[in-house]
Amino acid sequence: MPSPGLHPDRSLGWLRRILPVVAGYRAVFVASVAAGLVSVAATAAVPLVIGRGVDAAAAGDALRPWVTALAALAGARFVLGFAYRYGLFRTAHCIEADLRNLVYERLTELSFSYWDRTQTGQVISRANSDIRSIQLLFAFGPLVAMQLALLVMGTASMVVLSLPLTLVAMAPLPLVLYVGVRLRNKVFPLTWVTQARMADVAMIVDENIQGAQVVRTFAQEQAQVDLLARSAQRLRWAGTATADARARHAPLMEALPRFGLALVLLTGGLLAIDGSIAVGDIVAFNAYVLLMAAPFRMIGFVLIQWQRASAAAQRVFEILDESPEIIERPDAVALTEPDGRVEFDDVGFTYSTGDGTSIIDGFSLTVEPGETVAVVGRTGSGKSTLGRLLPRFYDVDRGEVRIDGIDVRDLRIPDLRRAVTVATDDPFLFAASVRDNVVFARPDADEASVAVALVDAAAGGFVTAMPGGTETRLGERGSTISGGQRQRLAIARALVADPAVLVLDDATSAIDTEVEERIHSALRRRRSHRTTILIAHRLSTIALADRVVFIADGKVAASGSHRHLLQTVPAYAEVLTDLTQAQAAESALGEAL
Repeated sequence: MPSPGLHPDRSLGWLRRILPVVAGYRAVFVASVAAGLVSVAATAAVPLVIGRGVDAAAAGDALRPWVTALAALAGARFVLGFAYRYGLFRTAHCIEADLRNLVYERLTELSFSYWDRTQTGQVISRANSDIRSIQLLFAFGPLVAMQLALLVMGTASMVVLSLPLTLVAMAPLPLVLYVGVRLRNKVFPLTWVTQARMADVAMIVDENIQGAQVVRTFAQEQAQVDLLARSAQRLRWAGTATADARARHAPLMEALPRFGLALVLLTGGLLAIDGSIAVGDIVAFNAYVLLMAAPFRMIGFVLIQWQRASAAAQRVFEILDESPEIIERPDAVALTEPDGRVEFDDVGFTYSTGDGTSIIDGFSLTVEPGETVAVVGRTGSGKSTLGRLLPRFYDVDRGEVRIDGIDVRDLRIPDLRRAVTVATDDPFLFAASVRDNVVFARPDADEASVAVALVDAAAGGFVTAMPGGTETRLGERGSTISGGQRQRLAIARALVADPAVLVLDDATSAIDTEVEERIHSALRRRRSHRTTILIAHRLSTIALADRVVFIADGKVAASGSHRHLLQTVPAYAEVLTDLTQAQAAESALGEAL
């Protein structure tokens, strides 16, 4: 059963907002705390038993009852200690897992516009180290409550033994509280800075791993090492400042109760000389003072962990509170057997992260089922944007995009994205087997479907030559195969998905023209009524289309056959000339390398 999300009221404190996630483990949590409190009671009884045993020994009485009582208390502390620690730590790890799942679920829901403005390393840091900080608080935070209970029980026992000695022992406590507040005020801002700088380091590492080839291509290894070193230095400063604050305050919080112990020994010794208190009571009293040093140590630790968890929770909540821009309407229409008719009707669109210039402005186009249309234009003319608007990666600012006459905003999103598949020039492949990558959209696809898709994508030959065939594992992002092979596997993946509308966004740019023609022949043969939109940058790709649409200034400037546009539209001919020159330069560079 999925874990409930955060409390929707953002005005609440972070702990109250996270309670719905914790509520699912209420029974185990309460039972663990109860076991801990009983264990604390057993701990609080130990000094009394020791004191009575000392008095019994001094009076020559039997020690067996007191020894038996101590053994029983030790056994109870062992059993109860195991129970509450296991329960609390298990609950904390379950909460951590639920939070991580909630974050990942939200990340899968967020629109492409979120990723346009968000750095991956920041997200990774929040999903890992920040959630771990919250987990640590839930693991150790309840222990503070137990330690406070120990403080109350110990104080009550001390009052029963001697009120004057209790007042002497508690004299340093106001100063301990003052030091604790100062420590909290210093650590909280430093904790926020530390978490942010940890994310900066994670971002740099992630970018250098993903962009390792670019770094090496331009011989910028040392520059990137220096960049990481500077970021690590800033993180070191924040960590050192936090450690300095702890080093200045935490020992004082631990030492102050020891002064109380010295005062107890002095005052208790004088009272014992006067006969006002038994020796066993002094022994018990000293044990209580030593016993209550632990709560002060734990309180100092948890104060720091609380600040860290608070800062971490705010960063995690920034993800969980982010609302996806692409939302399925409650009355969304199912798209079960699409014909693949595509319509762009006076579409306008501007990227929110851009300079405010409209990428698409008044674009209108109709593509009939089974038609293959090439969209041609200069770089930045909005060709790729059309492929992103069709499956609702982004929503249009005005106008409509329709499939089979239905506005894509009125369709169920899973149905829409099963009907429309986009293959790009730089496809993403998982670090998994060839087969797992090809059947990603349809995990239940049989071996025959996979084999046919590989052959039609002109990938059958090199896959068969691999040591493990379709079970060969690929490197991260498909790094163990060439760019052209990655593109062919991505096309095979699209063929297994069997969409009604296939958008190839320069998806064959790294494939030679002969292989490209074989792929397009296979596409036509496999399903003659599939609608295919080619975002074209190569003359060989344009030549495969039934119709060419020339886009300029965000709208359709001309439409017709390649030959017709070449003869009648000078701007089209100019774009093709630029493309030819760019391809020639690219080929020359490839031969030189």
